[in-house]
Amino acid sequence: MSKNKKCRVCGNNLYEEPLLSYENMPKAAQYLPDKNALKSDKGVDLEVCQCSGCGLVQLSNDPVPYYKEVIRAAGISEEMMAFRKKQFTDLVEKYSLKGKKVIEIGCGRGEYLSIMARTGVKAYGLEQGKDAVRQCLSQGLNVSRRIKDGPFDAFYILSFLEHLPKPSRTLREIGDNLTDHAIGLVEVPNFDMIIRKKLFAEFIGDHLLYFTRDTLATTLRSNGFNIIECNEVWHDYIISAVVRKRGRLDLSCFSDQQTKLKTEIDGYISRFKDKRVAIWGAGHQALALISLLELEDKIKYVVDSATFKQGKYTPATHLPIVSPAMLDSDPVDAVIVMAASYSDEVARIIQQKYGAKIKVAIFKGANLCRN
Repeated sequence: MSKNKKCRVCGNNLYEEPLLSYENMPKAAQYLPDKNALKSDKGVDLEVCQCSGCGLVQLSNDPVPYYKEVIRAAGISEEMMAFRKKQFTDLVEKYSLKGKKVIEIGCGRGEYLSIMARTGVKAYGLEQGKDAVRQCLSQGLNVSRRIKDGPFDAFYILSFLEHLPKPSRTLREIGDNLTDHAIGLVEVPNFDMIIRKKLFAEFIGDHLLYFTRDTLATTLRSNGFNIIECNEVWHDYIISAVVRKRGRLDLSCFSDQQTKLKTEIDGYISRFKDKRVAIWGAGHQALALISLLELEDKIKYVVDSATFKQGKYTPATHLPIVSPAMLDSDPVDAVIVMAASYSDEVARIIQQKYGAKIKVAIFKGANLCRN
């Protein structure tokens, strides 16, 4: 059996030495051998490893052949079904999902999907097991072997993510089929609890990934989801996270502020004739502002106290960078201070030395403060 050496989530190297090594373990938790198969049934060796990057604990082993199928016996438990009914009802009500499209990723034979379908949502299921899909369809459930009918307003994936050899790809594919800011419910076995209770027999070839609350959060955030809440549920055996699809930032306010500030600075500079205005500061913010506000033809020079910058020019706009002594040898009427956290200190120095001879304005935040 081949051994995986890279983290299945972040791609970093696994630590070279496994955390644990188990010999002659059951090769799978499903499709158990019958009497005729006992002679050919062989145990497997499991290596429990940890990622050197994100810290996720995982098996280095190959996935079981049926890892795309969801096989669960939860439907036998009346307590679990009651728990799911309340959980789904609360989720639908809290996030206003009635009438919205919700998909279960890995729905098995519809044990949970049938409950979700009764909460007032438009319920869909994704499942790879052919027999399971047929059984779902026979119950009138809308289930297929590939994601279709999207985008969806919400999704849930329950005790399935830990089976997948490429969980990040699955999460990204889910995100690609969701509406903006869609809600999700993600549940995995609770490795925090396994560690607390020293449950050394919890490792099995079916479960490739062993999530703590921290490593689950890292996995979800790195694949486009923000965590709304995260709790231990079902007698602490499950980590249950409600997530929201992360949307693109709207930075249109930057352009609006740039336009506003350009008008303001142009108006200020127009008070002084013959380009008798200087800028103090040749840091990254000042250099960017000179370009963004198109100040190269309106400013006489740029003052900076750093000697290694003096005698050089501003990149792209090509204004000369000079020492503070230039204010004496080639004076200006006004200085616009763009020295970030040093701006107030610089303004005081100018005012103390030149008084009313030089007007001082300070760029603070994204605004121009002037006297």
